[in-house]
Amino acid sequence: MDRIATTGMRFTSGYSPAPLCTPTRRSIVNGTSAARSGSEFSSTWVPSEHITIPKAIKQADAAYQCAHFGKWGEKMISSPEECGYDESDGHTGNATGGMANKDDPFHIVDDPKRTDSVTKRSIQFMRGQVKANKPFYLQVSYYAVHLRTELLQATLEKYQEKGVPDRGYSHGWAGMLEELDRGIGDLLDALDELDISQNTYVVFMSDNGGRGTVPGGNEKSPPTNSPLSGAKHSLQEGGIRVPFLVRGPSIQAGSVCHVPVVGYDLLPTFFELAGGKDSPSNEIDGGSFVSLLASPQSGTVKRPVDGVIFSRPRRRQAAIRQGDFKLLCSVNDDKLNPASGQLFNVQTDVSETNDLASTLPDKANQLQNTLTAYLAKFKDPSGSNKPKKKK
Repeated sequence: MDRIATTGMRFTSGYSPAPLCTPTRRSIVNGTSAARSGSEFSSTWVPSEHITIPKAIKQADAAYQCAHFGKWGEKMISSPEECGYDESDGHTGNATGGMANKDDPFHIVDDPKRTDSVTKRSIQFMRGQVKANKPFYLQVSYYAVHLRTELLQATLEKYQEKGVPDRGYSHGWAGMLEELDRGIGDLLDALDELDISQNTYVVFMSDNGGRGTVPGGNEKSPPTNSPLSGAKHSLQEGGIRVPFLVRGPSIQAGSVCHVPVVGYDLLPTFFELAGGKDSPSNEIDGGSFVSLLASPQSGTVKRPVDGVIFSRPRRRQAAIRQGDFKLLCSVNDDKLNPASGQLFNVQTDVSETNDLASTLPDKANQLQNTLTAYLAKFKDPSGSNKPKKKK
């Protein structure tokens, strides 16, 4: 992961479209906000009936071959092939990567989280495309570090010898992350061996923020996502702000960009990189960030709505990030609570501790109006948006 950052660009304000996996994966493949395509695991939105990343890339250049290996997602309805991928592992989900007995601390297996096998299959695909002299798009969705924790015995022992973790993670979780990192390194090595590193873009991101607790973790250590507030499932920064790294042609090594980007920007970005013009669909919420890759300080991302939209009504939350500011609101019966808006400068206040709504009322109102207008256009296809009752 560090190799991608040091040879490419690090986006300090990178976001997943949702604070949990399937809505994010659906959002990424269709270039949509979760408010449009569904904010929960279940959704009536059918990805294959809309523009998708592989369809957009092939629209730009029909020569492209597209593959998806690893975790596809829970309740995605459409298969990868139905969405336009030429090769895939099919309808894979959490269980495929060892979700059973997730509360048991550590599991020692031969191919932890299938990281090694997913990596090898991905490299095999790349070699085939290079041999055939075809351009390709490859999406590698590793199962790690989704719980349960699986890793090699030697990796576990390495981290046990390091003492108490400096956050609320476990030795096993740290080891699982290293094994994921090793798989990513193998992919980068393969690009070098195939002599295509100089004309290949590599994007790394997570599908949601880190968990608040990890089985086997030290609860007395600082929170897992510190200094970010909140964790997975929440629209606080800890639930949606994620690592976002890009390397490739025209990108200056070790560069940094503070402009907000989100997973649903990937489709229009890849479309442009593949040679596409204009927009492949009027249902896309994202914008291309190609200009940022060459000019992180002066480039822009032009989306249909000025800002990045987040919605999770089942958790009674909605948010918008625009520039340095983020408005976080409570939601009741699918409508924003006007008095609930909290305004933060999340460029300088990543912990979201200083509410600026009363000191910058015009900014808070402007963001609330933008968010309200966008959410009014769509009825969340995830079904009932009322929070689930606690058992």
